[in-house]
Amino acid sequence: MPLKTLFLNPPSFKNFDGGASSRWPATREIESYWYPVWLTYPAGLLEGSRVLDAPPHHVSAEETINICKDYEFLVLFTSTVGWEGDQRLAETIKAANPSIRIAFVGPPVTTDPDRALNECSALDFICRREFDYSVVEFAQGKPLNEILGISYKLDGKVLHNPDRPQIEDLDAMPWATKIYKRDMDVTRYNVPFLLHPFIALYSTRGCPAQCTFCLWPQTLSGHAWRKRSTDDVAAELAWAKQNFPAVKEFFFDDDTFNIQKVRTIELCEKLKPLNITWSCTSRVTTDRETLKAMKDAGCRLLIVGFESGDPQILKNIKKGATVERARAFAKDCNDLGLTIHGDFILGLPGETKESIRNTINFAKSLDVETLQVSIAHAYPGTEFYDYAKANGYITNERMEDGGGHQMAHIEYPGLPVDYIMEMVHRFYDEYYFRPKAAFRVVWKAFINRDLGRLYVEARAFLKLRAQRNKMVKVARSRQSDPPTPVGAGA
Repeated sequence: MPLKTLFLNPPSFKNFDGGASSRWPATREIESYWYPVWLTYPAGLLEGSRVLDAPPHHVSAEETINICKDYEFLVLFTSTVGWEGDQRLAETIKAANPSIRIAFVGPPVTTDPDRALNECSALDFICRREFDYSVVEFAQGKPLNEILGISYKLDGKVLHNPDRPQIEDLDAMPWATKIYKRDMDVTRYNVPFLLHPFIALYSTRGCPAQCTFCLWPQTLSGHAWRKRSTDDVAAELAWAKQNFPAVKEFFFDDDTFNIQKVRTIELCEKLKPLNITWSCTSRVTTDRETLKAMKDAGCRLLIVGFESGDPQILKNIKKGATVERARAFAKDCNDLGLTIHGDFILGLPGETKESIRNTINFAKSLDVETLQVSIAHAYPGTEFYDYAKANGYITNERMEDGGGHQMAHIEYPGLPVDYIMEMVHRFYDEYYFRPKAAFRVVWKAFINRDLGRLYVEARAFLKLRAQRNKMVKVARSRQSDPPTPVGAGA
């Protein structure tokens, strides 16, 4: 028998969605959680294992420590924002169960394994990049010095084993949905723009796009695009539909689901007979024929990373898309009846007050169903981080406000961090307080019988909005206050 293994997405800040499959680790404006898809694959390969997704199930640190007393091996998915708390949790778990072996996986230990192993004495090893088979081999008894893709300490020295090749045969991996059935309550997962309850899964790994800010391809999944067979994907969804009759929507959480036209259309042909509602990620380069095939197969919504409405910003981040193409894509989706959730980022390389205004006006002209406005975060391991670090633009390595909320931590000449924070709020206000947009949100909640959900989400958003506006005012007052004189005897 392998070691009794617990796969943990750890408790952290309140409402923190920070590990396993969250691309932007943060406490959300509205409480929402993505599935820990990455943890389900090795969990499905190990008999007697369990996935504990603490945040959505509201499992406290104390409860987690007690649960860990019953396990021999802990695999914890950590994040850049949650690293300090995760380290303290691991040390407390080790004190309560000295025999437990602990491995950390995730972006921060991939990008700086030496720091992780030197800072956290509780770690037995860390896994770099994809960790599925590395942790399984350890649980099955393979010695540390024979496991590819890991780093560990021996006699006070950090050792790095050779890299592990990326997994090519994704059909050989277990189905994530079977682990959801075994270990999770799917009603705990909520994303405001998806139908509830929903289920998320992957049909591919990796992303060939070169966006400089994107965390996953540069630290975990890689740029090599690998795909499951369309038969395997369709078979999992057929199983999931039967085993989760209450689920209203299935979401493909791939880095980019429809990047290859032929494969997308082939998969759509196999999804169509299932008569399910599904959504996915998408790039604006997707053509109308592919979008129509998706709509005909039951696709409802696309999450689209527009990022910016300024042509130069798009070039700076190597987005591989243009403003004109984005407009044409949005028109195609609107004509076909596909809903768009648009993602935008303020504070990317080259950002100015003018480019921010261009982005706000661009978003309003697109008039997508819903949007998310994020503050640019330069995560270690990304090209964006190297750029910001080299130019001295990073003002705060922590990126968050002490409660896990995103805070601007990059300051360009002439563009203070408090201005970026203010413009995030102005972006939301200008977009959603338009009569057309406000009516659309309420009407959708009404026809989906989600008015109660809308009320809760609106209250949470407005509360956080008020808190952040207050923080901006405090920051500005401190900048305007003259320095306190220092006495001669000080």
